Amino acid sequence: MMQHMGCLRALKHQVQDPISYFLRVDHHVIPMNQVIGENIRIRFKGEIYCIHCGRRMKKGYRSGSCFKCFRDLPENDLCMVKPELCHYDQGTCRDHIFGETHCMQPHYVYLALSSDVKVGITRKGSAFKRWVDQGAVAALPIAEVPTRKDAGFLEVHLSQFLSDKTNWRRMLKNEIVDRDLWEVREELKEKIPVSFQPWLLKEPKLYRFTYPQTMVPSKITSLNLDKQSEVTGQLMGIKGQYLILDTGVLNVRKFSGYNVSLELNGG
Repeated sequence: MMQHMGCLRALKHQVQDPISYFLRVDHHVIPMNQVIGENIRIRFKGEIYCIHCGRRMKKGYRSGSCFKCFRDLPENDLCMVKPELCHYDQGTCRDHIFGETHCMQPHYVYLALSSDVKVGITRKGSAFKRWVDQGAVAALPIAEVPTRKDAGFLEVHLSQFLSDKTNWRRMLKNEIVDRDLWEVREELKEKIPVSFQPWLLKEPKLYRFTYPQTMVPSKITSLNLDKQSEVTGQLMGIKGQYLILDTGVLNVRKFSGYNVSLELNGG
């Protein structure tokens, strides 16, 4: 039996076929694909620490931030979830350097297939991470725009015709609509405002992803470290940010900063 102790971090991955996943517990980085089919146990030790500053806290804000970091850090600003509200050009960005390196950079507006077709945005250099974290089985960039704010405006416009959300339960059950992203792109072209037409990609590439799974759950039961101090079961697969056990599914990102002990091959 192997045991690791420390604070959980969001799953990391490498784009392969299937996606190769790694679970992070403080400085430990554990390859998880090779653990699929085996028993794991995650015991919450009752302490939560901010993933940014290390401060102990009673509860986290936005996947592992303490209140101060949630309030002050640029990555927790409202414009991170509503990019059309970006206020960098107003001189009120929480961190000018962060704004330059994360927001004032080329972004993709894309179509992704995870449960149904959704529209989304991602910084060009972070596209694979974004798509895999959403559990997408296919993704198609349709436009490359100069800034995050521009991408946000186009996303808001296109969300009139497509969802900008993923149904995570259907995603985990592999209940995916049979739609062709190329056809959806063609349908959207005439709906895109003239001002955005120059940024449409003329020859985009379609990306496809497969995930390590030996079983598709027929029923989704959420595992919650706030309600149960121990999560245990046989690891049947990993998709998005979820560990899929025979006892339920655990959203690892949601519990970032939770101090745990992780046991592999435990019974």
